[in-house]
Amino acid sequence: MTTDQAQRPEPTFESIQTAAGQLKGIAHVTPVLTSRTLNRKFGAQIYFKCENFQRIGALKFRGAFMAASNLSEAERKRGIVTYSSGNHAQAVALVGRILDIQTVVVMPVDAPAIKRAATEAYGARVVEYDPEVSSRDRIARELQVEHGYTLIPPYDHEDVIAGQGTTALELFEKIRTADQLLVPCGGGGLLSGSAIAAKAMVPTCRVIGIEPECADDAHRSYYFGTLHTVHNPPTIADGTRTPSLGKLTFPLVLEHVDAMATVPEDAIMDAVRFFFYRMKIVVEPSGALGLAALLCGSVRPSGRTAIIVSGGNIDAHTMVTILQRSDP
Repeated sequence: MTTDQAQRPEPTFESIQTAAGQLKGIAHVTPVLTSRTLNRKFGAQIYFKCENFQRIGALKFRGAFMAASNLSEAERKRGIVTYSSGNHAQAVALVGRILDIQTVVVMPVDAPAIKRAATEAYGARVVEYDPEVSSRDRIARELQVEHGYTLIPPYDHEDVIAGQGTTALELFEKIRTADQLLVPCGGGGLLSGSAIAAKAMVPTCRVIGIEPECADDAHRSYYFGTLHTVHNPPTIADGTRTPSLGKLTFPLVLEHVDAMATVPEDAIMDAVRFFFYRMKIVVEPSGALGLAALLCGSVRPSGRTAIIVSGGNIDAHTMVTILQRSDP
């Protein structure tokens, strides 16, 4: 946080409502889709909030725009730095172009090619790093100090969390109620923001965060009550390779989330294939975690089950690999 940036309170439902007003006419109101095949299979009504149709192909646009639009004029002139494997990178880059702010993004060398290409196409300067030998946080903060940039992290930021929470707000404005809400979890920005909105709008709704089994730091943090980390987990869901929940998101997850569940890699790929073959939509592995939880049985659907599909940015090689694994 720079000296120009006043300390803001932690996200609340009121700040999420404010964010929804600021995003009106800028972010897309994404569709809510259903599948009769799934409803019959599980004997439940399942709703998908499809943020793969959001600008840049992922919900991250919401939080990035909120954080950048609330900067002071002096901060805008100095520019923004962030770190991300892809979706937040693209979001910050596009927001920088919209608001005429210089953007620099620290990205891992193994980031999906399609996400890096889009980030650069939106006008951001990409700084590469090797996750095995360097820390993206350290590199970003060194750039922040050297150039005076404002750091907008991918999840651990009040405005980012409020912006991501508008996803669930829109969902419940559409479907009115649900018995449970399944939300992908990386650093916890979407999960904490969605949980705050869900509990305010439908207090009886159970909010469940979903992680890959091999990237289960939030799952362990939630059930042990202390922050756990995982280093560069080998999951196909690249958006969940964050090392841990954040200083803001961890307590919010503990307070507002009802349960955490994990899913194996095969279930994630099954979910991507189902979306592609049966629902005719492209969903990236991180965005498919909620459906994966139903398909593998780690979450049992009941009544009205809502699922946030967080994004659809998947490169051709990964998609071909998933589709060739087996029939849906």
